[in-house]
Amino acid sequence: MTVKGFALFDTAIGHCGIAWSERGVVGACLPERSPTVTRARLRSRYPEAAEMEPPHQIRQGIEDIVALMRGEPRTLAEIEVDFDGIPEFNQRVYEITRTIPPGQTLTYGELADRLDLPGSAQAVGQALGRNPVPIIVPCHRVLGAGRKLTGFSAPGGVETKRRMLLIEGSTAVEPTLF
Repeated sequence: MTVKGFALFDTAIGHCGIAWSERGVVGACLPERSPTVTRARLRSRYPEAAEMEPPHQIRQGIEDIVALMRGEPRTLAEIEVDFDGIPEFNQRVYEITRTIPPGQTLTYGELADRLDLPGSAQAVGQALGRNPVPIIVPCHRVLGAGRKLTGFSAPGGVETKRRMLLIEGSTAVEPTLF
């Protein structure tokens, strides 16, 4: 996979980043503690990519992500993702995760059941922990057993997950805890 470029963009949760190839989005970064750190993370993950103005289809995806993080219902299903080099199991997990609508959640176990692999919740969690395109593959919509907010490796951890779910209008989280 040849990564062509990357860009930073501002959202309600901070400066996110996105990287793309000829075939689609290859990576996304949730906000780090500053735009400089987000940029450094993208440069380290994709050293061959140049920071540049995104092409039209990537710009449209960015606009949809920004709108989603403002609380507008967007599925992000139109965003093309380049999963070249990603294991098949992970791709299947990501495909099903992308079907979870904004404001709704599944547990790792429910996701495993949808894969027809009951009992593989831990493997689902590991795949989501390696998700190269958070928000686009909405791993924040996947909860632990008992619908607990667990397992979010992005900057800010579970609090970022909680914030994103609240923005989307999820009833899975208690607003007073944020």
